Amino acid sequence: MSSTYNDVHADTLIGAALAPLDWTRTVSLVVAFSLLTALAAQVVIPIGPIPITGQTFAVLLTGALLGSRLGAISMIIYLIEGTSGLPFFYGGHSGLTHLLGPTGGYLVAFPAAAFITGAFAENGWDKRFGTAVVAMAVGSIVILLAGLAWFSVLMQTSPIVAFQVSFLKFIPGDIIKILLAAAALPAGWALLKRKASNTP
Repeated sequence: MSSTYNDVHADTLIGAALAPLDWTRTVSLVVAFSLLTALAAQVVIPIGPIPITGQTFAVLLTGALLGSRLGAISMIIYLIEGTSGLPFFYGGHSGLTHLLGPTGGYLVAFPAAAFITGAFAENGWDKRFGTAVVAMAVGSIVILLAGLAWFSVLMQTSPIVAFQVSFLKFIPGDIIKILLAAAALPAGWALLKRKASNTP
């Protein structure tokens, strides 16, 4: 079992830094990143029915660092934690009712976004700033489109209003999150490479 996980994560930053990843360390990482997402959810900027939070940043980093499969699993665990009653959604919210509310579309897209971003990372897209930006942007767009579709159906608003409320206003913040994450990943690889070259 552990060798399978090593193969999956050999091309991710965490996989390279912490190899070999046995079962215990893998489970610990998956849970830790679900908790990181819960923590990021508490960074809230209220701007209407759907606030800006730090979750997207955490989701994209989770996928890039853990890889496609474990990144998605970590996000599924996060959703289970939140719906089970733990105060892990934004502002300390929890429960299935919150998952089915205006922000539900974004939340249910987290596993898919982490999987897609992780797949890019496993193919080396996280090692250069430009490709890392593209990988993060694709993951972010997946979340925004799911949020837009869900909000439009739930609130029964016009496409223009739904786009303005649930998509457009998040673009500036997401650009900042994408650039930060995209800058951190190549820097991490460079640091790891430097450390390896200095090891006798």
